[in-house]
Amino acid sequence: MNEQDGQLIPRRNELLPAAVAGPGVAGAAGISPTAETPALLFQPQMDIYETDDGLVLYADLPGVTLDGLELQVQDKKLTLFGRIGQSADEIVQVLHQEYQSGHFFRSFILSDDVDHDRIEARLTNGVLRVSLPRAERAKPRRIEVAGN
Repeated sequence: MNEQDGQLIPRRNELLPAAVAGPGVAGAAGISPTAETPALLFQPQMDIYETDDGLVLYADLPGVTLDGLELQVQDKKLTLFGRIGQSADEIVQVLHQEYQSGHFFRSFILSDDVDHDRIEARLTNGVLRVSLPRAERAKPRRIEVAGN
């Protein structure tokens, strides 16, 4: 995959043609800060792999809980958002912090080659795995050629 002008462009199969979320702030992904959406967001780090069956996304979300995570697909757009909060025992003065906390947002436009009805996700040990299966019509198949 290539990164070009902040957009993620797969080399083949165009399952995920473009990342639409900009780095770090609201508004970059076509959203505006509201009472529900804070003015400052961060983007979780992600790896995207292509398999024979489609794409697999891994998002690094240390400290996120299922209650603090939302994943939606609508109108060919896959959206990941939520909040990573500090636990009660972390309400002390922070001396050094490398893990992100607060609200996060990431959004991708899906191509027609993704079977939206079969998208699956699992959160394990702070890593979100999203499986984007290739639609059957998009999978290559061998066509038997008959003779006379």
